[in-house]
Amino acid sequence: MFAWYDRHGRTLPWRRRWPELTPAYHVWLSEIMLQQTVVATVIPYFLDFTRRWPTVCDLAAAPAEDVMSAWAGLGYYARARNLHRAAQIVCSDHGGLFPQNVEGLRALPGIGPYTAGAIAAIAFGQPSIVVDGNIERVMARYFAVATPLPAAKADIGALYATVRPDERPSDFPQALMDFANAVCTPKAPGCPGCPLADGCAARQADAQRDFPVKPPKKAKPVRRGIAFVALDSDGRAYLQTRPERGMLGGMLAFPSAGWTDADQAYDRDDPSASAPFAADWALAGRPVAHVFTHFTLDMDVAVARLARRGDGPEWQTVRPASLPTLMRKVWDAAKRA
Repeated sequence: MFAWYDRHGRTLPWRRRWPELTPAYHVWLSEIMLQQTVVATVIPYFLDFTRRWPTVCDLAAAPAEDVMSAWAGLGYYARARNLHRAAQIVCSDHGGLFPQNVEGLRALPGIGPYTAGAIAAIAFGQPSIVVDGNIERVMARYFAVATPLPAAKADIGALYATVRPDERPSDFPQALMDFANAVCTPKAPGCPGCPLADGCAARQADAQRDFPVKPPKKAKPVRRGIAFVALDSDGRAYLQTRPERGMLGGMLAFPSAGWTDADQAYDRDDPSASAPFAADWALAGRPVAHVFTHFTLDMDVAVARLARRGDGPEWQTVRPASLPTLMRKVWDAAKRA
């Protein structure tokens, strides 16, 4: 695996090669960003964060709204809130140094078993268990793990420990990640010429596409909601910061209703009933479609244009880069109305 990695491993802004170790701040930041997000999307965010906040204590000292704004577009916004809280704990309780063991790392907000293992191995050279979705796929195929996910996670972690070498502990998980990304892919694994093919149980059974075993997919429910875009005479919009807990928590957003459990109900026969204030609201064409992890959303967009200047801090110039992706779609729909 190391021979393959030395020839084909990716060059990434947060990566170092053994015996050099990646700073823990960079491993942590990149791993949190990479949760549910592809590498190509993460790279510019990582570079922006490390330019604006070169150390974990710089990040800890940043205003929360600046961190949330910089995160806008990455999704899963609880990650950003936990990121900021964890940075503050590292600086206040650990002198700006990350714990070097899995137990200490898991005590920080937003760090689960995989992320803790990755930081321990990649930043500190610890012999930890590092199993993300990509490594999970390689292990499940290599050992033909018949137990469906997620029940198989514990078994796969134990199997990982049996093949983990003593040498180059920071390189091994990164080599497996790159190998999974380039060779042992989900739908079209490159088995011919694969350096692991001779020992791969799934390959020998010609069943590599059957692993990992996954439970049947459930259809995502569809929710319906509405967002309200009010524009004043200066072209500014009425924006609110969403509650810390819940969907798009802590993010700047247009007022909305109907699509989360905490929202006011949305009556499609009377859209303005859930508006933030009385105005001449008009629906803006077709709903905005957006897909979340557990549901899909059809969001109606209502627009009101005021003849006067809005009064209060909620009235702001819209900066799409500071909005979550859903609200960028809402803004685009409002502009076309």
